[in-house]
Amino acid sequence: MIATDDYELLTRDAGLLERPGRAVLQLEGSEAAEFLQGQVTNDVESLEPGSGCYAALLDHKGKLRADMRVLALAPDRLLVDADAAGRAVLSHTFTTYSLGRDVRITDQTDERTVLSLIGPGARQRLDAAPPEGEHCFVEGAHGLYVATDLGVDVITDAARSDAARELAPAVSEDAAEGVRIESGRPRLGMDMGSNTIPQEAGLNDRAVSFTKGCYVGQETVARMHYRGKPNRHLRGLELSEPVEHGAPIVLGEKEVGTVGSACDSPRLGPIALALVRREATPGDSVVVGGVPATVVELPFAGA
Repeated sequence: MIATDDYELLTRDAGLLERPGRAVLQLEGSEAAEFLQGQVTNDVESLEPGSGCYAALLDHKGKLRADMRVLALAPDRLLVDADAAGRAVLSHTFTTYSLGRDVRITDQTDERTVLSLIGPGARQRLDAAPPEGEHCFVEGAHGLYVATDLGVDVITDAARSDAARELAPAVSEDAAEGVRIESGRPRLGMDMGSNTIPQEAGLNDRAVSFTKGCYVGQETVARMHYRGKPNRHLRGLELSEPVEHGAPIVLGEKEVGTVGSACDSPRLGPIALALVRREATPGDSVVVGGVPATVVELPFAGA
């Protein structure tokens, strides 16, 4: 069960969660934006300084290798940050495929700290508020303040990190994950992985541009979007009891997926995210790890 005090902070005021090891890489040079444009799913060349986007790195079959946030610091300078698990693949890809181009890659992971201010009061905790659009950012006393769907992320450095940690009371990762699950946002490594196509995880609207030039995996993504139907969809599960990550989801006699992220929400009760086969539609009753559940649309009603 998520700690009630932490949950109250995250839903009524603001709490702070440190993201240890979150990868931070800078790409700088006259060809930095053009280079990244050919690697990731979203349109980074169109970004104006002070704005950003969510994007994914795919393999040649259009399946996820990493997801990331891209911030335009200047016309010739981009900052990419991603979950810690994405550090190696992003660093290797950027370094390998930028050879011979005017692109300089700097891994700033060990010098930077990412802190998430989560909750409706997040902006009031800062000396400068970022623009409202998700991924837009401003420079503040503690570093970059980046607008998120649930608050503001602070990307700070070693000299300012201690002061930044005092911006709001610390909360547990379980509580922060609970709010994310309620919102229906999938997380790489939990709800989607190396066998997932962006459309299956509901990422097309946020992470994919269908008007930009070519990138690795584009053919599969475009074909699925314009002509096909994904075999799986990201759905919510309303459960009668809590279940664990990986629990099988059974519709009738057939397994149609496994549980991704799960929590026992103080507001909604036991819930989970899962990639389920398309025959399991919202409103269907399923059995999840032996527990009765209902498949629902995302985000969860009442979240």
